[in-house]
Amino acid sequence: MILLDVAHVAKSFGTDKVLKDVSLRVQNGERIGLVGVNGSGKTTLLRILSGELKADEGIISLARGIKLGYMTQMFRPRPGVSVLEEAQSALEDLLGLEERLRTLELRMGESDHQAELPAMMEEYARLTERYERGGGYEVNSRVQGVLGGLGFSLEQQAQEAATLSGGELTRLGLAKLLLQKPDLLLLDEPTNHLDMAMLSWLENYLREYTGAVILVSHDRYFLNAVCTGICELLFGETEQYAGNYSVYMKQRDERFAARNKAYQLQQKEIMRQRAIIERFRSFNREKSVRAAESREKALERMELLERPEEEKQVAFRFEARRLLGDIALEAQNLSKSFGDRVIFEDLSLLIRGGDRVAIIGPNGVGKTTLLRCLIGLEPVDRGKVSFAARAQIGYYDQRQQGLHDQKDVLNEVWDEFPLLNQSQIRGALSLFLFRGDDVFTPVGLLSGGERARVNLAKLMLHRDNFLVLDEPTNHLDADGREAFEQALEDYEGTILAVSHDRYFINRFADRILVLDDKSLTAYEGNYDDYQAALQRMMSPEDVESGPVKTRTELAKERRADRLLEEERKSLMLAVQQAELAVHQAEAELKEAINRQADPEIYTNPDKAAAQAVLCKRLEEKLERLFARWDRAEQALNKACQQPENP
Repeated sequence: MILLDVAHVAKSFGTDKVLKDVSLRVQNGERIGLVGVNGSGKTTLLRILSGELKADEGIISLARGIKLGYMTQMFRPRPGVSVLEEAQSALEDLLGLEERLRTLELRMGESDHQAELPAMMEEYARLTERYERGGGYEVNSRVQGVLGGLGFSLEQQAQEAATLSGGELTRLGLAKLLLQKPDLLLLDEPTNHLDMAMLSWLENYLREYTGAVILVSHDRYFLNAVCTGICELLFGETEQYAGNYSVYMKQRDERFAARNKAYQLQQKEIMRQRAIIERFRSFNREKSVRAAESREKALERMELLERPEEEKQVAFRFEARRLLGDIALEAQNLSKSFGDRVIFEDLSLLIRGGDRVAIIGPNGVGKTTLLRCLIGLEPVDRGKVSFAARAQIGYYDQRQQGLHDQKDVLNEVWDEFPLLNQSQIRGALSLFLFRGDDVFTPVGLLSGGERARVNLAKLMLHRDNFLVLDEPTNHLDADGREAFEQALEDYEGTILAVSHDRYFINRFADRILVLDDKSLTAYEGNYDDYQAALQRMMSPEDVESGPVKTRTELAKERRADRLLEEERKSLMLAVQQAELAVHQAEAELKEAINRQADPEIYTNPDKAAAQAVLCKRLEEKLERLFARWDRAEQALNKACQQPENP
C-alpha cells in the first residue's frame, strides 16, 4: 500500500531554490533514509511533508486516513507535568477509554442505575473491544519500555519535564512520537543525544515498526541497520535506491560511473558526426551537402545527456613527520573527580605506536574528561601520564574552543602556520571546500560543519604523529565523514579517539576501550568485533564451552569446516560415480553372457573362446568396480562421522 506519493515538489526561499524537482514514493513498512550534504534541503522536505511548510510547486498525496507523526529538534513540554505524565499523554485516547470503563464499572455496581444496566453493559463491551484492540492493557509496559529504551530512569520519569536539558527534551519528544505509533513517521536526526545503548534500542524498535518511516540522519551505522531504502537529495532533486546505506553507496558510484560513461560516449559521437558533416560539406556537391544536412538534423533531434555532477567533496590526507616507537602513551593509576562525583579511579592505559584506539561509553560517563586529562588540559587528582619523547600531539576538540570568531578563515589558519605562504594556506583550505572568497568569511559566521572543517585543516597541516580526537565526525555530513575516514586509513601515526559514531569506529579502530563504572575495559578489534565479544559473553553456551576463541582461531576453524564439507561432497560424488560404473559394468557383463547363447558364436569355436575371455575380463572389471565402490562408501562414512567445529 502506498502511504505517500510526492511528485515534482519545489521550494524556494527568496532567490535560493532549495528543492527543484523532488519525487518520492513510500510504501507501508518501508524505512527510507533521506541523505544529502548539509544544506541540501532534507529538513525543508520533512517540514513540507509534515505540513509545516507549503511547497511552491508539485503534488503531495497521502493515503486516506493515515496518521502522520513528525519529530523536530525543538520539543516543548507542558508546564508542571512530569516526564512520565508527558509520555503518557501520547496515549490519552486509551487512557480516556480506561477512565470511562472504570466509571461504567462503578455505575453498573450501583443499585440506582439498574434500569440503565443493559445499555451500560452494551457500551462497556464496545469500549472494552476498542481498548483491547488499541493495546490498552499494555499501556504501562509500552510507556516504560520506550522511556527506558531512550534512557529515562525511574527517578527521571518523576522529574518535571520542563526542567530537562535540551538533549533530554529531544529524547522525550521522540518517546511521545513513538508511543503514538503513527502510520508514517518523519524523523529529523533521531540519533542526536542518544548513546550506543539507546541507539541499539531505537534500531530494534524501528526495524519492527509496523508503519513507514522517513528519517534524516548522519549516522551511517544507524542507516545501515534500519533502512530498507535510501533517497538522495542532490542539487535539489531526488533519486531513490533500494537497500541500506552501504548498498546505496555502491549503487550511487555505479550509477555515476555509468552516466559519466554514457555522457562521454555521446560527446565522442557528437564530435565524430560533426567531423563527418564538415567533411561532407567540404566536398561541395549536392549529394554530400544533403547528407551533411541529414546528419545535422539527426544531431538536433538527439536527446543530449547532461554531464553528471556530484556535490563538492572534501579531499585531504593526514601525514606524520616521524613515527613513534613501541610505547606511545602510558597512563598509570589515574583518578579524577569533580566534587563528590568520581569520574574514574585507578585507571591505567597503554597505547603503542601505530595503535588505533576508540574510547566509547554512555553519555556523561567522562570520555572527554579522560582525553583532556591524558593530554594535560585537565589536571588529574592522582596518577601519572607519559607520552613517548618524540610524540607530537594533534588534538581535535569537539567544542572547537580554539577558534577565534573575530578572524576570517584564511587568517585563522595562517596565523597558526606563519611560515607558509598564502597560496599554500589557500590550497590547503580548498581541500576543505573553502574556495575563492569563502576564505574571507568570519569564523563567527561559520556553521558547525564549516568550523569542523577549519579545525581539520589545521590538524592536517600540523602533520602530528599522535592524533587525539574528540567526536571528530560531529558536524560532518556523510560524504565529509567518508573523506575523513579515508584520510585516517592512509595515516601511519597513532590514533586515540572518543566517538559514538559506530560506522566511523568500524572503519578506523583496532581496539575498543569501554569507559564505564569508573574504569576501562579493553576489547580487540572494531565495533562489530566488540559487539560479537559481548554476545559471546552473554551466551550460556559460549560460557560453558570454555575460553573465548580469537579471530584467528575462529578463522582456522571455519576453514577446517569448509575443507571438511568440500571433502564430503567430493567423496559423495565418488560414491555416485562408482555406483554408476558398477551398474554399467553389470549391464555389459549381462549382454556378453547373453551373446554366448547366440548360434553365430557358440557354433564357432574361435568366437566362443574369445567371448568367454571377454566375459571373464568383464567379471574381473566388475569385481574391481565393486571394491572401488566399497572403499568410496567407507571413506564417506568415515568423513561423515568427523565432528564439525562448534
